[in-house]
Amino acid sequence: MIVGIVIAILVGMMIVTGLHWAAMPPSRVETVDVKTLHIKGEFVESNLGTALEDDGKVVVRVLAQQYSFQPQCLVVPAGMPVTFRGTSSDAIHGFVVGASNANAMLIPGFIATFTTTFRRPGEHLMPCHEYCGTGHEAMWARVQVISQQEFLERIRDTRRLSCVRS
Repeated sequence: MIVGIVIAILVGMMIVTGLHWAAMPPSRVETVDVKTLHIKGEFVESNLGTALEDDGKVVVRVLAQQYSFQPQCLVVPAGMPVTFRGTSSDAIHGFVVGASNANAMLIPGFIATFTTTFRRPGEHLMPCHEYCGTGHEAMWARVQVISQQEFLERIRDTRRLSCVRS
């Protein structure tokens, strides 16, 4: 009897919450056209990766597609706020960066945005944490966290940073 009551309460909570969020979607929802993602707009290949914007903000743009992240390796500074902006071109994907609080779900047609600060330099894996098909286990990228000084020196001469040094 008690188990039945608990189950009924949980089902009731799911129904109420589902109806509430269906009627009141989260604010600041940004959308993107997945059909033109690769040819125009914010997520064209030349605009992906880490950039230092004109206002001094560090922005990382990531595109997920079966079964890879573009770019495959990201360079970010330690001790500076980093804004991640990402989307998916084909299926629901997600990522988590090492032991940090960087965690996002990437849904086709929507842009996920969050800001985090990496405290110490080091290298982290960034695996996909949403099952996306038979190649899911091989879907991951790397995040290199470098010192703020090194980041500013390296990005001074280029628009985008890469893990490959010239």
